[in-house]
Amino acid sequence: MSKKQDIPLGEYRWLTVVAPDGGDTELFLEPNAHPVAKAYEEAIKADGIPTTVFFSDDTHAEAEQLKAKGVELVSESTEAGGATIAYSTTRATTSSS
Repeated sequence: MSKKQDIPLGEYRWLTVVAPDGGDTELFLEPNAHPVAKAYEEAIKADGIPTTVFFSDDTHAEAEQLKAKGVELVSESTEAGGATIAYSTTRATTSSS
């Protein structure tokens, strides 16, 4: 992985990394420094909300690639408010279109 975006935001920063092949998929690294962050993470996971989100220009293709690699999707690629989403048990892929 290599750093793609590094935007200072006060004490923290908006930081994303990409695969070495230079693909369009970015992984956003979220700080987990707040005292209740772990409890929050566990609560949203219990409610079925993903804690990891991948952004891609083609969510449908990314979802198919993940399935081909054995990732179990909870839902197929679905349009949702201007984005396309596909959930697995541990992550989601998202694109803007």
